[in-house]
Amino acid sequence: MAEIENKHNELGSILIQKDAIASIARQTTLQSYGVVGLSPKNLKENIRRLFSKDAKFGIEVDFEHDGLVIDIYIVVEYGTRIKSITNSVVNSVKYNVEKTVGLPVRRINVHVRGLRISNMD
Repeated sequence: MAEIENKHNELGSILIQKDAIASIARQTTLQSYGVVGLSPKNLKENIRRLFSKDAKFGIEVDFEHDGLVIDIYIVVEYGTRIKSITNSVVNSVKYNVEKTVGLPVRRINVHVRGLRISNMD
């Protein structure tokens, strides 16, 4: 598991796993208006999900020298304004990750992988 080093002090250091950050981003994204689910990044991730639960399904977290880069793969509700949904996801995820983890988020890339039509019944 990859870890991101957060802080050093006289008592030691704090290490945060990328999966923990991905979990925060995942929950925040799924609570956003218009998002109906997450999508796999690629076929490999889709197959891996069949055999085990993956905390970072649909979320990819990387650390660059100046902060976090998060890629989010979503499915949105048909008929909603995609630009509004993606802006909301970016703002919510950035706020929650920075507030919870204390690391700066430099970039969030939202990839819309599909549209889902709700049941009209």
